[in-house]
Amino acid sequence: MLLGWMLSALLAMSVPTNSDARALAMRLDAHYHNVRTLQAVFLERYIEGGQTVRVESGTVYFSRPSRMRWDYESPEKKLFLVDGKNVWFYVPADHTATRQTVKESDDWRTPLALLTGRVRLDRLCGTVALLPAGLPGDTASASVGDQVLLCAPRASSQESAQFRDVLLEIDSSARLVRAVIRQAGAQELEFRFGDWRENLPLAEDEFHFAPPPGVAIVEASQLLAARP
Repeated sequence: MLLGWMLSALLAMSVPTNSDARALAMRLDAHYHNVRTLQAVFLERYIEGGQTVRVESGTVYFSRPSRMRWDYESPEKKLFLVDGKNVWFYVPADHTATRQTVKESDDWRTPLALLTGRVRLDRLCGTVALLPAGLPGDTASASVGDQVLLCAPRASSQESAQFRDVLLEIDSSARLVRAVIRQAGAQELEFRFGDWRENLPLAEDEFHFAPPPGVAIVEASQLLAARP
């Protein structure tokens, strides 16, 4: 009986509370609250049915308010850019750029808007929970010293139609090092970040897309309307 009581007490001590999750979410928000620009290298993995389908990497830039630029370098060059009003996706090899308004976009990067000052976690998440490292349901164990937040969107929010939940891995300095965006149907998009740099002088034109000569601009709304 004594052994059972001790085991129960140890388990209770190891289970994170809601207040722990809220405190970590506030630390993450506070860390990025006054940061004007961000730069990091990233690795992106698209996972379907538990299997990695695609792996890409490059450099990402964030700038307040509500702007981000993803320069994909491997396995091919691509550009994903949000200028505050429109979302652009450009593949040089295709000689085509797709444009969509931010309001219309349902891109999986939506939860990462917290890095641009567009949203706070308490607005993005209906509930937050703190997960032990390597808890079943996570795609990979967190690094030593990191903590993982589970964010579930508000049922009535636009994001609830875009993702089921999001895992946010946060290091001891309250920096985001990994985000796993999970949708229904066993689809996941994982981003790993490294070499964060804050408040760098980034030129304004880095967040504006100027189509190179010969590049056709396609409105995403026309593509959606053309679907059967």
